[in-house]
Amino acid sequence: MARPGRGVKAAAARARFGFPNTVCPEKIGPMSASAARKPAVAFIFVTLVLFVLGFGILIPVIPNLVNQFQGGNVSAASGEYGLLLGAYAAMQFTFSPILGSLSDRFGRKRVLLIALAGSAIDYVVMGLAPNMSWLFVARMISGATAGALATCNAYIADVTPPEKRAQAYGLLGAAFGIGFVLGPAIGGFLAEGGHLHRPFFFAAGCVAVNCLYGIFFLPESLPVENRRPFSWKRANPIGSLLALRRFRGVFDLALVYFIYTFAQYILQSIWILYTETRYHWTVKQAALSMTYVGAITAVVQGGLIKRIIAVTGDRKALVIGLLISAAAMVCYGLATEGWMIYALVCLGCFGGIAQPASQALVTRHVPPDEQGGLQGSLSGLLSLSLVGAPIVGSYSFGLCIGPGARWNLPGVAFFEAALLMLVAIALAYRSFVLDDRLETQVYPAPAAEKAG
Repeated sequence: MARPGRGVKAAAARARFGFPNTVCPEKIGPMSASAARKPAVAFIFVTLVLFVLGFGILIPVIPNLVNQFQGGNVSAASGEYGLLLGAYAAMQFTFSPILGSLSDRFGRKRVLLIALAGSAIDYVVMGLAPNMSWLFVARMISGATAGALATCNAYIADVTPPEKRAQAYGLLGAAFGIGFVLGPAIGGFLAEGGHLHRPFFFAAGCVAVNCLYGIFFLPESLPVENRRPFSWKRANPIGSLLALRRFRGVFDLALVYFIYTFAQYILQSIWILYTETRYHWTVKQAALSMTYVGAITAVVQGGLIKRIIAVTGDRKALVIGLLISAAAMVCYGLATEGWMIYALVCLGCFGGIAQPASQALVTRHVPPDEQGGLQGSLSGLLSLSLVGAPIVGSYSFGLCIGPGARWNLPGVAFFEAALLMLVAIALAYRSFVLDDRLETQVYPAPAAEKAG
């Protein structure tokens, strides 16, 4: 058998790294053609699991590292940790729409590989950081490259038909669950004995493996004909949010997505403080509860959401998810015993169908060549909620506990989150009514989807 020529090898190399193929198809032999991979959700699922695993490893480690840099002063460390979260979220808010627009111009794969490489470098810098200044710089780099998540979401929009996107986004939710179940456990094991820098290098290794996987196995999902020129106006984080108003029905649905994530981040930001104060849990008990949440989330979003949404449809799934989330928040705030939390988590996780349903509904209002920009905007909204929710949650919680509190109401932040869920339901209903009345255009699947 004749060996493939140099042109075939060059074409295969360009395809592997996500660069457009300039060699004519008739000059590429059968070996190269058969090696071409069809973009699919499974590829991006593996990418996201590895990405979240690297992120999850650091969850129990970073607060302790900050505390170490502050000489064991927990009060000072908590303030610095809050600023660290804010810096990360601000950079993510700024760069997510930029990476999203770049992926609309150059394709998803190349942008994703750049973001992954940046994350790997960030983790190494954090592992070597001698003080808080270095840690801040590293976290800002990490925030800038966190736009990889928006690119993953855009990839999903490329390769799945509109009516199946909610199920696909639910599968990505399962990837988060897997990463957040395994990651903290691995991070705690590696940091045992005071080795707080060791998990950062392990996380860097996970992302490096992820990058290699992307280079050699991840196919490009965005056809050349669906790409569009890069625009700084669209890449502007504020401009990208305002640009959502160009598409009828999108702004309200994006606001629903923002309110839902804001309410969820209120829960996450005070979870440790709430359980330790009200139920007198130890740090280990609180951490195990988070692992339990991740496991239940992976089961629900990985297997059950697809079946639920197939029966209910995206609209009903969104409303049902918001109602379940509101009820779960109220129950969290009223629970008097710690064991009740574990039972309530099983209920609350089903509220997670709201997020993939809202994402799927939004994507159906936007043309194929703007999906990357859309996901960048949604990622920016997520970053804004990450900045504001911890402040609202912790401030409300602090006002309603302790001897000087006017009202002894430790669950107040959960009640606020439940109220936000009800506001989101009203906005969703308004969006549905406007869509039906004005017969808003719903875009078909991109070319890559039709090919499947």
